Amino acid sequence: MPASAKDGRYHHGDLRAALIDAAIDVIGERGVRGFSMAEASRRLGVTTAAPYRHFADRDELLAEVGVRALRIFATMATAEAANARSPEQRLAAMARAYVRFAAEQRALFDALFISGLDKSRFPELCRAWEPVDEMLLVVDEICDGDADEAKALADAVEATAHGHAALLRDGDYGDGPDAVRAAADMAASATLALVAGRSALRRPAR
Repeated sequence: MPASAKDGRYHHGDLRAALIDAAIDVIGERGVRGFSMAEASRRLGVTTAAPYRHFADRDELLAEVGVRALRIFATMATAEAANARSPEQRLAAMARAYVRFAAEQRALFDALFISGLDKSRFPELCRAWEPVDEMLLVVDEICDGDADEAKALADAVEATAHGHAALLRDGDYGDGPDAVRAAADMAASATLALVAGRSALRRPAR
């Protein structure tokens, strides 16, 4: 967290970053719905008006938390896929990273996937999604450019990864690093199964 000035207030230029850190702390303790600009201000020892010099509203601050979240998730996904030898394994690695991210970066995960932010309002958030969207192009490679099949596969993998992350966070896998590893591995295995049976994911013609 940025250093504070001697009087307890933040130097000009540091408050923006400090507010993002404070928002993450509050979300980690109270959840997204329990986050407020006022609480972040209180923790930093600044007036409730101070954050509005940097962020127009609560959602704009949450969007910046989302930007940080996406950078971390993209880094995790890239590292997870480093040794993948095929497009299928790269997609499975993304599912594994998603589960690990949900477990290891809970506040950032919630800000990104549970806050309900309309990313179209925030260009910086849209830009932050680009590396993740580029990674997801692997479904086009797997599906040989079949757009309908790729969309169905991407949706199914997202639902599978999110489901395993939710089960992990609900305690169904137990606690600790072994539980995270087990849930992440199951998400990856399920992804490979979806890839193998992707033709069955097509919506039936009406």
